[in-house]
Amino acid sequence: MELDDFLRQAGLTFRDTSLALQALTHRSYINEQPDGDSADNERLEFLGDAVLDFLVGDMLFRRFPDEPEGYLTRLRAALVKTEALAELSHRIHLGAALRVGRGEEMSGGRERPTNLCAGFEAVVGALYLDQGLDAVRHFTTPLLDDLLKQVLKESSDKDARSLLQEWSQSRRSLTPVYETVDAFGPDHAKEFVVEVWIGEQLAGRGTGRSKQSAAQSAAQDALTQLESGESPLLLSSS
Repeated sequence: MELDDFLRQAGLTFRDTSLALQALTHRSYINEQPDGDSADNERLEFLGDAVLDFLVGDMLFRRFPDEPEGYLTRLRAALVKTEALAELSHRIHLGAALRVGRGEEMSGGRERPTNLCAGFEAVVGALYLDQGLDAVRHFTTPLLDDLLKQVLKESSDKDARSLLQEWSQSRRSLTPVYETVDAFGPDHAKEFVVEVWIGEQLAGRGTGRSKQSAAQSAAQDALTQLESGESPLLLSSS
């Protein structure tokens, strides 16, 4: 795809189109044309990553005024991770406009998530240099809005135990262990008490009419403590 076609399709305009061209230039393209006058997009990627982190953080801070820092951090990580930004690149057909070397193209480089993510960040960096933060916000907000809806839906579809397991395995490389520590009440209305442990640390405690619901309650207790910043797991990792 030609540069003008990409910019028109993505809804972008540039005063200095050389910045846009650089943003779409993979290192492999430069390596095959050492005498060319272009630069690759890695420096723009670095800048765009920082700009996106700020804009996403600012958006979440304003959208969710009552949510704790831990919740906002998880949302930001979901919005700026490689796979998410690669998805945004697909939506604006960035891969078709990337300038890549022959070898990179033959190996599927136009569809590689890392290349698409880097390209999107580089476009953001180039747009920031060309027109400033407001232009980047205008370009990215509709894309991020759609992505945020998707992230929130996926998160709501997961139960507390699944979410806690994801956190535990990514941060501690451990699987939470649930222990039934008490049961009380008559047989027809028994209440169970379950604790969830991550390694040697008690992470949460919950009650329920079944062991399964008590385990969910314990996982939710652990997540609530993590979101509030008061979890012993956070204290023990500092």
